[in-house]
Amino acid sequence: MHVLAFSGSPRRRGNSSLLLAEMLRGAREGGAEIEEIIAEEVNVKYCKGCLRCNLLKRCAIKSDDWLELSQKILIADVLVIASPIYFHHLTASMKKILDRFRSFLHVQITENGLIYIPWHEWKKDFVLILTLGSSSDADAQPVIDLFKYITTILGPQNKLRTIVGTRLAIANQVKMNEEELRTLYPKLKLPAILAEKDYQRNQILLKKCYELGKELAEKV
Repeated sequence: MHVLAFSGSPRRRGNSSLLLAEMLRGAREGGAEIEEIIAEEVNVKYCKGCLRCNLLKRCAIKSDDWLELSQKILIADVLVIASPIYFHHLTASMKKILDRFRSFLHVQITENGLIYIPWHEWKKDFVLILTLGSSSDADAQPVIDLFKYITTILGPQNKLRTIVGTRLAIANQVKMNEEELRTLYPKLKLPAILAEKDYQRNQILLKKCYELGKELAEKV
């Protein structure tokens, strides 16, 4: 089992990075082969919308790392995308990579919409780990809807799992203890009384990521 994970956070101790680390810990303990890509560190250029991938069956851009990265994506059994939500969407570094997924498909324009035909057979588990400062997970819905669409057009055998952490605005917050949260919340104009509930919720969130990683790694 090969797990390829993308971390879209610009903060190494960002909450999405910490949740991703827990998932990868579970996957590693379950026997999976792990590779993590830091989105802002990879040399991937912006999609130009040139549509040449429709003819070449690959991206036409050669002067970056996409060719090697795309091969890693294709052979992975599990693809994990972890990102904070910035203004209702993925971080720019993560979205730049996601746009290049266009080259995995032939796209036909019709008078009624688009027809997608993947160049390769896709049968992967996708995991979407999102964190946001909002107390409502509705602010993550645009990204979830996008991934539901992407995983569907890439192939009916793909599966998508989502983990969303809310009210996580400060780096390392998901790992803070109850007293640390109680001190933090007034600074965020939040009631300190939320600290107990949120600490317990965050512990459940970390455990959920770990257990999902282990479950996927042990999947036959």
